[in-house]
Amino acid sequence: MNSFLSAESQQNRQLLLIEQYVANQFNNVEAGHDLSHIERVYKNAIAINKKEKANSFLVEAAVLLHDITDEKLFKKEEAEVKLDLFFQEIQLNKTVANKIIDIIENVSFGNSIDENIILSKEQKVVRDADRLDAIGAVGIARAFQYGGHKNRALIDIENPPQKYLSKEDYRNNNGSTINHFYEKLLLLKDKMETETGKELAQQRHDFMLSYLKQFYSEINFEGFSSLEEIK
Repeated sequence: MNSFLSAESQQNRQLLLIEQYVANQFNNVEAGHDLSHIERVYKNAIAINKKEKANSFLVEAAVLLHDITDEKLFKKEEAEVKLDLFFQEIQLNKTVANKIIDIIENVSFGNSIDENIILSKEQKVVRDADRLDAIGAVGIARAFQYGGHKNRALIDIENPPQKYLSKEDYRNNNGSTINHFYEKLLLLKDKMETETGKELAQQRHDFMLSYLKQFYSEINFEGFSSLEEIK
């Protein structure tokens, strides 16, 4: 039977169901990727999309689902099967479902190492929104929280930061949390795809540099890459 709902009201219903689905799946994930992270990324995406004017349904749905198949949090293949069944349950158009999946598959930093693709406007908005939450004060807190979750050292003088050549290098790395700043967080400012993302990233980037200067002063250490060079 054809739906008697308008396209807008049907999408609103689907977004509510997506939000409920995500809330159920994220009950027990580590704190750096919990529902509060998704809420912050959602707010970032709304702010960015005021200027970008991407398809709002695709952006909002993809933001809510952007970590739903993340292999750091779930068994990826199982999560993908569950997501496909869920899309069928909420009667999401297959073409739209594929667009959402394509967006979320191209959000992560790891995937961007191996791939050099032309991003859609929706992908740019969602990617920037997620990366903004990885930097600044919240990004610092998340980095150390995840490092603690993985029992990683705060700083390891004997093992300096590395440059990732593949997604596997990124996923398999067990370096210190301070290394993570140089290997990812301080790189994100220049990888923003939207003008709003770039503007918002600058202040957060500067805050991380200030934090690192303070960190080094407290441990009386002058090694690693020069902060001036990273700027």
